[in-house]
Amino acid sequence: MKVIQPGDKGVEDEKTVRELAVTGLRRQGYKIFEASEGGEAFLICEKHEGRIDLILTDVVMPGMSGRKLVDRLKEIHPEMKVLYMSGYTDNAILHHGILEEGTNFIQKPFTVDGLARKVREVLDK
Repeated sequence: MKVIQPGDKGVEDEKTVRELAVTGLRRQGYKIFEASEGGEAFLICEKHEGRIDLILTDVVMPGMSGRKLVDRLKEIHPEMKVLYMSGYTDNAILHHGILEEGTNFIQKPFTVDGLARKVREVLDK
């Protein structure tokens, strides 16, 4: 899980992708909380007393999907913006009804610079 500050969070089950994203976003000055799966991410966010500006989460994860995680977190952090990521194309995800059109999305693989630009874009909306 990846998160961006003042209260940013991120969830990603692939360790290499998670580490790349976390390192790159921290270098951009974001405060990041990370988790490898949805349940862990939910607990971290639930305990966090401050604001969460953005959650970066994989769409498909073991246990709890990114969409289910976001639905649960929006109840306690309605201010939170969301950026989904996936190795599947956005068209495939939309076609199967996993995400809705207009959802903030970045396709893996991505570069650190590409991720940083997308995060900034979502935060500025």
